Amino acid sequence: MAWALISRPLRWIYWLPLGLGFTQYFYTLKTIRGRSMQPTLNPDTSSWDDIVVFDRYSMNSGEPIRKGDIVALRDPLDSRKMIVKRIVAVAGDAVKTLPPYPDAEVFVPEGHVWVEGDEPFRTLDSNKFGPVPLALLDSKLMYIVWPLDRIGPLRPPISPVSKRGASRDFRWYSDMAAFEREQRRQSRVTTRSTTTSHS
Repeated sequence: MAWALISRPLRWIYWLPLGLGFTQYFYTLKTIRGRSMQPTLNPDTSSWDDIVVFDRYSMNSGEPIRKGDIVALRDPLDSRKMIVKRIVAVAGDAVKTLPPYPDAEVFVPEGHVWVEGDEPFRTLDSNKFGPVPLALLDSKLMYIVWPLDRIGPLRPPISPVSKRGASRDFRWYSDMAAFEREQRRQSRVTTRSTTTSHS
């Protein structure tokens, strides 16, 4: 009886390093807080905070970082915090900045990316702290697991199409708004490259 009581917690201890290693080097779950990535994450239409899967393996294995990727990174202003932003530009690109950045345009140096929140009025991002070193990037968002009505991989913003005579529903307008936001982001970037290595 006593051994049964002791062995149960010992089993957990046995598997603990495996679980820690998996979340450290492969995939991890994160709850998205705040509104800086609205409406892509935590949209006003949901009463829940999004729970998402982030991929650490691809970041650690040197796979390319792409414009449009949503990443978790160390806050350049407070390394104790993790923040979630979208990569808008990579090394070699020129970006037309937004307030409060002091310069109207900035070139992203080698080994850096430019990150922004999707909601420009509720975010602290590269327009505040400038280009971000690749070393601060932690992981890349892969999949929404909660709430259930939004479960699935993030879809890239594309121009929605509707059949002739068909009514345009909420999803159509939401997709169109996402597509227009992406077009505005791209219009501020003079592209040199679409990817950058994180090795």
